Amino acid sequence: MNRQSYQIVIYSVLFIRKELISIKLSFMKRSLLCIICILAISFSSFAQKKKKVRLEDTIEQYWLVMIKTGPKDKAYDSATKAKLFEGHMANINKLYYDGILKVAGPFGKNDYNWRGIFVFDGKVAECKTKADVEKLIQTDPAIAAEIFVVEISPWYTSPMGSFKHGKPKKL
Repeated sequence: MNRQSYQIVIYSVLFIRKELISIKLSFMKRSLLCIICILAISFSSFAQKKKKVRLEDTIEQYWLVMIKTGPKDKAYDSATKAKLFEGHMANINKLYYDGILKVAGPFGKNDYNWRGIFVFDGKVAECKTKADVEKLIQTDPAIAAEIFVVEISPWYTSPMGSFKHGKPKKL
């Protein structure tokens, strides 16, 4: 029982005691009635405690998108590529602030042609299915221009931290 519950019990006992004194009952009956009231109040405060949730019971689906080097990575001049990447970043920000994209970021040099990663929220209406995610990915100018190609897979985690559902607060 927490401190507030104890205070409620004490105040209740004092109030009940005061009321019982004014009623003509025997000492034994008053004592028994006080004990019953204390137990009732104590049990009600225990009933208000929340059940502890296990982390593994909160796991939900997200969409992991591996962004890889595409077939047209070298096909564009630097000015066109800069414009496509500007659109790429703008699209990431839009999807993030719409509450659809939870994680986005590049990889360092590696042997897998991995360029970056997206994690989409599988709870939002816009990306319930793989087809929904494929449609959203095509809104990215760098992916539409085939500078990048993607691989999509369901991924599971608990909705906490960056993975909380809904729109984030703007910084």
